[in-house]
Amino acid sequence: MRVSVRSFQGSDLAYVAVFAALIAALSIVPGFNVGPVPFTLQTVGVGLAGLCLGAGRGFAAVTLYLLVGAAGLPVFARGAAGLASFAGPTGGYLISFPFAALLAGFVAVMALKRGLSAITPVIFFLGLLAGRYLIILPLGVFGLMRAGGMDFSKALGVDMAFWVSDAIKSVVVVVLAYAVHRAFPRLLAQR
Repeated sequence: MRVSVRSFQGSDLAYVAVFAALIAALSIVPGFNVGPVPFTLQTVGVGLAGLCLGAGRGFAAVTLYLLVGAAGLPVFARGAAGLASFAGPTGGYLISFPFAALLAGFVAVMALKRGLSAITPVIFFLGLLAGRYLIILPLGVFGLMRAGGMDFSKALGVDMAFWVSDAIKSVVVVVLAYAVHRAFPRLLAQR
């Protein structure tokens, strides 16, 4: 019995690098703060990485973004960088991002196995919501509690301040990802 492991090809690496750069660019867009948490467009990049690239490449793109920031390049919100970012109040959010992209990518691959249809955007949106509320929310709130010195209700309140904007950003991500898959129908082929 022969077991083969699919390795990344050159085009896969290019996609990973481009989406890592996209997330970095969306992270440093100036915005406002809700307590210690800045409003950014990071989750737009994370969602796009998962929905457009699939589970493996989406996870890799977000992980590359985190590694670049951990190495000292100022790619996190407000130009933050370094390992201290992971220990700060927003560290839980950073840690959650690759796993949210992984889930969104898995959902995208499952949805696209039957081809694009009118239901595909709904499935994409549900995948993003699952990543937001099952992965990003718990880890983000835990990080706020641990490093921000907040109790659960205060940390949840800070997170809840982003729920409406995150829903709007998710709709934008779904529209963009659907358009990408219409333009490049083989992007997730054999994933």
